[in-house]
Amino acid sequence: MAFWWPLLVLVFAYAICKFLLMLIPPNVPSIEVDTSDVVDDGTHARDNSFIYIPPRGRTQQIDRKVQCYEPATMKYLGHFPALPPSEVKECVAQARKAQKIWASSSFKKRRQFLRILLKYIIEHQDLICEISSRDTGKTMVDASLGEIMTTCEKITWLLSDGEKWLKPEYRSSGRSMLHKRSKVEFYPIGVVGAIVSWNYPFHNLFNPMLAAVFSGNSIVIKVSEHASWSGCFYFRIIQAALAAVGAPENLVGVITGFAETGEALVSAVDKIIFVGSPGVGKQIMRNASDTLIPVTLELGGKDAFIVCEDVDVSHVAQVAVRASLQSSGQNCAGAERFYVHKDIYSKFICEVSKIVKSVTAGPPLMGKYDMGAICVHEHSEKLQNLVDDALDKGAEIIARGSFGNLGEDAVDHFFPPTVIVNANHSMKLMKEEAFGPIMPIMKFSTDEEAIRLANDSNYGLGCAVFSGSQSRAKEIASQIHCGVAAVNDFASNYMCQSLPFGGVKHSGFGRFAGVEGLRACCLVKSVVEDRWWPYIKTKIPKPIQYPVAENGFEFQESLVEMLYGLSIWDRLRALVNVLKLISEHKPSSSSKRRSD
Repeated sequence: MAFWWPLLVLVFAYAICKFLLMLIPPNVPSIEVDTSDVVDDGTHARDNSFIYIPPRGRTQQIDRKVQCYEPATMKYLGHFPALPPSEVKECVAQARKAQKIWASSSFKKRRQFLRILLKYIIEHQDLICEISSRDTGKTMVDASLGEIMTTCEKITWLLSDGEKWLKPEYRSSGRSMLHKRSKVEFYPIGVVGAIVSWNYPFHNLFNPMLAAVFSGNSIVIKVSEHASWSGCFYFRIIQAALAAVGAPENLVGVITGFAETGEALVSAVDKIIFVGSPGVGKQIMRNASDTLIPVTLELGGKDAFIVCEDVDVSHVAQVAVRASLQSSGQNCAGAERFYVHKDIYSKFICEVSKIVKSVTAGPPLMGKYDMGAICVHEHSEKLQNLVDDALDKGAEIIARGSFGNLGEDAVDHFFPPTVIVNANHSMKLMKEEAFGPIMPIMKFSTDEEAIRLANDSNYGLGCAVFSGSQSRAKEIASQIHCGVAAVNDFASNYMCQSLPFGGVKHSGFGRFAGVEGLRACCLVKSVVEDRWWPYIKTKIPKPIQYPVAENGFEFQESLVEMLYGLSIWDRLRALVNVLKLISEHKPSSSSKRRSD
């Protein structure tokens, strides 16, 4: 121990110094972003003049306008154009011109762009969260967790590691190409297209944009019709940062509209990233097949939350409620199925019920509320249908949160946090993605049963496993068929931006975040070159030069055994034969006849 102690001190000191160096602010300019139409004095949101009543179905698309309103209050925010296909294609064409310029930009310039954004985000957290809250109905705390922290983490990871993972990566050349040098090079793919969901309007816009721009691409993003007001404001931040580093004006584009706008984008870009539902994801794939562009799909989840009997129940109960209620349950990586060991089932239910009963939902900017609104107008009805189906099949509501002082018309835009027990897999609530603040809880008896239940789903985005034994939790998590697993925690994976994020089955495929997500924005090119050129040049051995010699195949047999033989003696014997055959090179009989 005495030997290791100084080493541990040095490691700790290095870690502290590295962290402190991160705190030294570089010379980063500030940017000005026009907020005149979203705030009065830079701190308080402007009140709107009337309450908006959204039409049902597709009728809002008739006038080719995207109407925007606050889900929590129904106050009108304004409207944006639904871009026709011709304008979408023009936007992509402009982005393509800008990309050709940006592709040759230095990583130093790209890092400066990121630092300018990071500085603005940190200095304007309240504004960004308030805009997100107004457009989606989430609380300021939920906006900070899901919008600010995740985006800042992605930026800092790109600043520290991004260039390293985009530089050529040297690989083994193998035995037959020992005289060669092999590497993988990463080139910008061109124009990336992204169609993103409404639940995290700031991060869902910045996440693909950061990776695309840092890797030398341009990007055009279609923001959701349910979050266009915030998306278009956040676009101003990006534009100001691009201008500050002298980047081409149309390097990033943000477009608004409905299905035909998205379809036009898919048909025009070089890669598409889609965040949304499985149904729309399948349509994206069909459209992308026309031009054979790569596709990344993140299509939501039905994540399992497994609680073994050896946990600290009160601790895990707090995590479980946050996992269910974060952003009113409108979180693709939220926990939607809770499996609790039978020995602690009653205690766990008691703990989560006590917490959920204390939760109050209401307009987040009009009072102190723990949970906000349901963003999409019709979604509360779907949530209630899922609950009713579960009740009809034997489930029971054991606890519900409360509403704040809501007007009669506003109640439809909120859904009370709800704990449901006696759940089983015959219920739609355990099969379909709810995307709401509902905790259906089911008991299990063995680890094998918990694994079987967790895998009994069409979705496979993530899971969370809790046990007093970390090795036991890891063993369970390793057997769940999903793309993201958290051991004794919930959703910590996404805060590690070095890790890829994505799922399997109906949760989609491909990854964003991490090395895999960054390189997914690139054309991956394999390159082989002479290792010692020009001193040693590659030559084709004489026995297999055209015209092929009579002993050409015998030479190849010996060459294969020399390189891949199972024993050293076999390889040495083959080496002697290879050298012999080269020295005995004889042209083929057909060659002789031709020369005669």
